[in-house]
Amino acid sequence: MQTKKLHTALNPQWPVAQSWFQFLPSVVRKVAQYMADVLEDSRDKVQENLLANGVDLVTYVTRFHWDMAKYPIKQSLKNISEIMSKVTQIDNDLKARASAYNSLKGNLQSLERKNVGSILTRSLADIVKKEDFVLDSEYLITLLVVVPKTSYPDWQKTYETLSEMVVPRSTKLLFEDQDSGLFSVTLFRKAIDDFKHKARENKFMVRDFQYNEEEMKADKEEMTRLSTDKKKQFGPLVRWLKVNFSEAFIAWIHIKALRVFTESVLRYGLPVNFQAMLLQPNRKNVKKLREVLQDLYKHLDSSATVIDASMDIPGLNLSQQEYYPYVYYKIDCNLLDFK
Repeated sequence: MQTKKLHTALNPQWPVAQSWFQFLPSVVRKVAQYMADVLEDSRDKVQENLLANGVDLVTYVTRFHWDMAKYPIKQSLKNISEIMSKVTQIDNDLKARASAYNSLKGNLQSLERKNVGSILTRSLADIVKKEDFVLDSEYLITLLVVVPKTSYPDWQKTYETLSEMVVPRSTKLLFEDQDSGLFSVTLFRKAIDDFKHKARENKFMVRDFQYNEEEMKADKEEMTRLSTDKKKQFGPLVRWLKVNFSEAFIAWIHIKALRVFTESVLRYGLPVNFQAMLLQPNRKNVKKLREVLQDLYKHLDSSATVIDASMDIPGLNLSQQEYYPYVYYKIDCNLLDFK
């Protein structure tokens, strides 16, 4: 078919359906990728949950048949595309659900990060106890000091003389990580600034910490609440993703089938005299398959020998794909961007 004939054959409803050709795969990929983010698991585990009508994607595609109940073939192209527009709601719901779950997950991770890592920065709520401190004293205060393991002897020798008014034999090792130890030391309040200054000079770091039982209890309760909420939302969210991935993928494959049919009519005219086939070659045989198909069908469209991906025929979006004398669309069932 010549380009001019191709232009005049385009149905006014074609751009409506064509927009779904670009939107649907985007939704399918977003749902699949978010499934991977939520499951936080291996490719194989995630792939087990990416099903269409209860079967894996390749099986669904290779056994595809048009779903008359969902997409009645007596409906117009415009009506069918409107039925498929329900996928828009999937996209909107995904944004809302992902936002809520990511916020919850982020808040929980933020609290969890405070409980790991170096004792220079981590939360001390699970490390220190009430009996480690002198509390409710007008004159005395207990400080927490991070001391490198290699400096333990120096700390023991010097902490009482770093400043005046340090309580003798008041230090105690409360916790150790790989590099450092957390020591308590008690002194008079008026000596705090001088002690901190002298400690820094000796590479002992005083933690800015005040023992507050209520605040520590509130932090633990908040972590427990967030962890419980995440577990409650996880199951329903995964089920929603599975169901709606299936819906979006099925709609996408129907759109693919619809596009093959519609473009075949636009190219080759009526009455319908063509057959759609699904080919799944090995990667190394793709080039050979192209050559065989070109030889078989080059007589159908001589313009295919001169049209390439740099040309654009309005309505067919050829600038984004190669053009062949036969109608061709790729179906990619590898939807995950694992590294």
